[in-house]
Amino acid sequence: MTKIEAIAARYGVRPDAILEVPGGVANQAFAIGDRLFLRIPRSQEFEPDLLKEAAVIPTARAAGVRTPAIVDFDDTRKLTDAPYLVMERVHATDLIANPSANTKLWPELGQQVRLLHDIEPQQLDGVPVDEAGDPRPTVDRLATAGLIDAGTAKWLLTWFDRLATWFDRDAPKVLLHGDLAPQNLMVDDAGRYCALVDWGDAAWGPPGAEFAKLRLEQVADLLPGYYTAGRSKPGQGELEAAALWFHLSWGLSNLTGPPRQDQRHWTAPPASRLLGVLRFFASNPPEPWSRLH
Repeated sequence: MTKIEAIAARYGVRPDAILEVPGGVANQAFAIGDRLFLRIPRSQEFEPDLLKEAAVIPTARAAGVRTPAIVDFDDTRKLTDAPYLVMERVHATDLIANPSANTKLWPELGQQVRLLHDIEPQQLDGVPVDEAGDPRPTVDRLATAGLIDAGTAKWLLTWFDRLATWFDRDAPKVLLHGDLAPQNLMVDDAGRYCALVDWGDAAWGPPGAEFAKLRLEQVADLLPGYYTAGRSKPGQGELEAAALWFHLSWGLSNLTGPPRQDQRHWTAPPASRLLGVLRFFASNPPEPWSRLH
């Protein structure tokens, strides 16, 4: 009996009812029968992320975020050589497998993200505090290496400075999902929102960072729902500028990285974020986006 079969047997599930499904970078994933879903870290370095999920998921659910409930978290290593998490199974597919999003998906997701961001600061085991970071060293490094010219470097720094006037980089941190991306958005056959999954990158951090793993077109569709759900509304253009700031910053950081052809997310190709910014602004985006470039 394999370790996966041994876990399934605890819940009365036969081996022929186990189905491995595409997992993320950190975890193997299995559907266990009709009701359960199993996640196991691929290596020891990803175990802290699973421990973090066990702390964050109940908090997110209590705030009203639709994410599968934890059925069991076992770190005894009696059945496996790693901790594992058993969750409710969501009968849905991710937005990569089913890219036809319903028109209501993005505003509803925006409302869900706002519920998460409005959670009061508290101690959650394993959840770090992330800072915004400074893009200037990255721009300087690219220029020094000859990957961008001095004029482009100056233009980028001026753009970052202008964006920084739109939002407060020292604003209070919020609880971030940390990997708000198509592979973690579960939708039904009609493309309607079902659940947000995979909390291994959760952190306390700046709100704008939450939107750096969605395409800017999707962020533009999401933010109106975000604004309607909260206790207070950010200033006009504040989150748009912050989201763009992170797209540019992270996009420049990834520019010299290797291709990651084995990964499903759209940001795996090194130039994808920067090209995404170019595509977005070439599409004549609405206000306030049109004033941010």
